[in-house]
Amino acid sequence: MYFCLFFNTFAKLLLNLALELRELFYKLRKYELKIRKAVNSKMQGDFHSVFKGSGLEFDDVRDYQYGDDVRSIDWNVSAKGQGTFVKTFKEEKEQNIFFLLDVSGSQYIGKPDQQKIDIGKEICGVLTFSAIKENSSVGLMCFSNQREKYMKPRKGIKHAFEMLGEMFKLKPTSLKTNLNKAMSSALSIIKRRSLMIIISDFVDENYEHHLKAIAKKHDLVVIHLADPRETMLPSVGIVPLFDKETNKTIWINSSSDVFQKKMKILFDQKKDSIEKLCRQNKASYLFINTEEDYVNKLIKLFKIRNSGRK
Repeated sequence: MYFCLFFNTFAKLLLNLALELRELFYKLRKYELKIRKAVNSKMQGDFHSVFKGSGLEFDDVRDYQYGDDVRSIDWNVSAKGQGTFVKTFKEEKEQNIFFLLDVSGSQYIGKPDQQKIDIGKEICGVLTFSAIKENSSVGLMCFSNQREKYMKPRKGIKHAFEMLGEMFKLKPTSLKTNLNKAMSSALSIIKRRSLMIIISDFVDENYEHHLKAIAKKHDLVVIHLADPRETMLPSVGIVPLFDKETNKTIWINSSSDVFQKKMKILFDQKKDSIEKLCRQNKASYLFINTEEDYVNKLIKLFKIRNSGRK
């Protein structure tokens, strides 16, 4: 009897999980199609994917011709005395795409099913489907102040579903954040030049050095998540605020104009500093509020990136 009761309960849990995942994948598929359609329809008939090739790869050598850039001369081949040769390249179509997803305690802010963690996972899912369709390898590292989940970059729709399944069922063992450690780990793991996408609220400090290092070695996209509750607390007097990462409660006067303005100023300063850091290091920056349509913002971001590489 107890075995039957346990089995039925377990079966219901599996069924509910399967239904939730199916609903989620349908949602992600809809967003992915919307992004691809919008991006491609603006390219005057030419096919330009959401993820264009990240660079050039060596193809062959040919005889030097007047007007060729001397920097493209292959001196090793030319030194053999058969003439002067230049390197030729072809666009690298297949990319290595790697997501760094923040799953720390500060991500769990927002409306039910619309918290920063939910939006971050959805964005990972949308972009993963787009990348897999272009035959790119996709990998993932979820992090707090430690590595919570790592999946090696691979190709194929099966890998995409496995990656998303692991991501959505993940329950982090730590609520703290260490962006510096996560970026350092990513640098040591991912050797091949890749499109690195960091999704976080960037509620941390002293990560600038490794962000610069990633931007220098890889093609970096920074997606900065935020929720209105972080800067617009309701005016209800003295209230307790619980910090999930430090597990501490502080009391603040939410009705104080000084406090409200200070919150807004500090947040804007933080946002501006991250955007400036990205701009200085030629990384793409995108700010997303949990209550806005992130699909249109992603479309705009990749249209700008692609048009800049035409």
